[in-house]
Amino acid sequence: MSQEDIQKHLILMLYHPKEPIFTQKGEKKTVFNVPQNFLTDRYQSLGIELQDRFSTDAGEQVNINPIQPPNLDEILQLRRDENFSLFFPKHNRIATALTNMFLQAKTLDEFQSLAAYCRDRVNPYLFNYCLSVAILHRKDTRGMDIPSFMETFPDKYVDSQVFAKAREEANIVPEGSRVPIEIPVDYTASNLEDEHRVAYFSEDLGVNLHHWHWHLVYPFSGPMEVVNKDRRGELFYYFHHQVMARYNIERMCNKLRRVRRMINLREPIPEAYFPKLDSLVANRSYPGRPANMRLQDVNREQDQWQIDIQDMETGIARTYEAIHSGSYLDVNNRRQPLTEFEGIDVLGNIVEASSLSVNPAYYGNFHNFGHATLSVIHDPDLRHLESFGAIGDPATSMRDPVFYSFHAMINDMFIEFKSTLPRYTVQQLGYDGVTVTNVLLQTVNGPQNQLNTFWQQSDVDMSRGLDFQPRGPVFVRFTHLQHQPFNYVIRVNNAGAARQGTCRIFLGPKFDERGNPWLFQDQRNLMVEMDRFIVNLRPGENVITQASTRSSVTIPFERTFRNVDVNRPTGGAALDQFNFCGCGWPQHMLVFKGTPEGYPCHLFVMISNIADDRINQSTEGQCSDAAVYCGIRDRLYPDRRSMGYPFDRAPRNGVSTLQQFLTPNMRVQDVSIVHQNRTLRPRARN
Repeated sequence: MSQEDIQKHLILMLYHPKEPIFTQKGEKKTVFNVPQNFLTDRYQSLGIELQDRFSTDAGEQVNINPIQPPNLDEILQLRRDENFSLFFPKHNRIATALTNMFLQAKTLDEFQSLAAYCRDRVNPYLFNYCLSVAILHRKDTRGMDIPSFMETFPDKYVDSQVFAKAREEANIVPEGSRVPIEIPVDYTASNLEDEHRVAYFSEDLGVNLHHWHWHLVYPFSGPMEVVNKDRRGELFYYFHHQVMARYNIERMCNKLRRVRRMINLREPIPEAYFPKLDSLVANRSYPGRPANMRLQDVNREQDQWQIDIQDMETGIARTYEAIHSGSYLDVNNRRQPLTEFEGIDVLGNIVEASSLSVNPAYYGNFHNFGHATLSVIHDPDLRHLESFGAIGDPATSMRDPVFYSFHAMINDMFIEFKSTLPRYTVQQLGYDGVTVTNVLLQTVNGPQNQLNTFWQQSDVDMSRGLDFQPRGPVFVRFTHLQHQPFNYVIRVNNAGAARQGTCRIFLGPKFDERGNPWLFQDQRNLMVEMDRFIVNLRPGENVITQASTRSSVTIPFERTFRNVDVNRPTGGAALDQFNFCGCGWPQHMLVFKGTPEGYPCHLFVMISNIADDRINQSTEGQCSDAAVYCGIRDRLYPDRRSMGYPFDRAPRNGVSTLQQFLTPNMRVQDVSIVHQNRTLRPRARN
């Protein structure tokens, strides 16, 4: 069996998660013929009969080689009918054990057999996570594409009422006559709830898929070769900092104030949330949270998890002490400096409490425990046997408004640290001889410097996540924000010899909630990075045109929701091109919603000095098109500057507005985002 064949078969194991391994899967009706001892107890006595039954009209049969069954005692402590969360220590420990087992398989064939043995025994959510992490990090599977989590577990993204309609559609209607099942736009709350005005952002399928995939690429625990990536802690800070900026701007577009920062862990939580999601695996709904609930100490013996709120408060206080003193305590109780450039990376790992944390026993685990305690606020001692809420699962946590008030607290810790660093000088910001003379935005048949947004309906096939149902596509139709594609046109004068620079493009609000011009100190934390790319500058005037669809922040819609079985090349360079990373902000959410009258923004463009930017490395064959948020797999982060440069530090003396901050290699253009309350018909299905 070729390596490519095994890789395809591993992906098939992610489909139909509750169906046994021997049932048909994929477009080819692939059947796995497993050794007798691979079958679970329920099917041991029916082994030959079952294999014959499902192999009758199979298009492909895969013979799985026998192996010595591994010891799964610890891993089976998480039942198959439970929900799974990386934020729970017991679940995290089990996930680390299974991921290690997959990574340590000596050959690809052994990896396939091990996965086939584990698949029907371990929790389906756990299996999907660990197999996906292993595929992304093993040398013999790194070129593979992980299918969208929406495909395999649609229950984490879709209104639970949809599934009854899906069963009817799949069982009654022939495959070629099935119609998409429409997800209501407002199914989690009504317009009586102010927070629901921005549900199009927080509940967007692509946004939540990105959050899941980011944590898949950057798990906070596991084997060190999986966790220890270049500038991992800093990227945790920057990705979430950008999410908070985007969310706050969406709020202001909808006449809401910036998100309330959680300050006191013991105060009532005003945000309520009722997710309307049912787990098809755990057969439990995600619990809702009424308004004004309070966090309590957690003691869930069955989950082997106990924590006091006071422990989290102590961790927060100790982290602030490190920020204000400029140094941290290592595991040997020695003071180490939080340095100007590496300190943010150390702090990011402390705050998240990843495996890279310099002293987890001292600084605690308040980010991950914060997610977990918020998720069991309704049943902290498990007396009602209730599972955790949406905030406790990386696949669903961004749906919950409390995610943003909690992360506003986290984000402020990073901003506090950044305020202690030396301020950028004019020399650090400038690029001698390079002047940005003009910037404008262009859309087809539209006014210059105007961005246009609207609603778009799209269809996604969720059939691979529906178990024990007739095969064939079952589409859901959802409504999401969309924008008209546009180009940046940038004129740059280069007074020197031919050279390169890094073009950095940011977009941020021109006014605050009250309609007043910003103080730069506040505005800089709401500047959203739209693109970053290297430019070649010849002597004299240069005209740089960059399409919004080429953003180094985003991946296209087709990649976020892609069907990896369709039009897949059979090998060679074409297959290498087909395989890509699925990490990236969704392209359809690149632009803020705006307002009907036009939301005024500042478009900032900078050409920075390549000598201080460049990382000398080859990225050939690597996925790098969403490197700003996701980095580049197996490579250094592709920019030597601090993430967020030039807005990540307090401004130099005398600078109180964005205009005063500018150096000749920067320029600001007023632009407007106009939202048209119209909905486009669904895009063509792939």
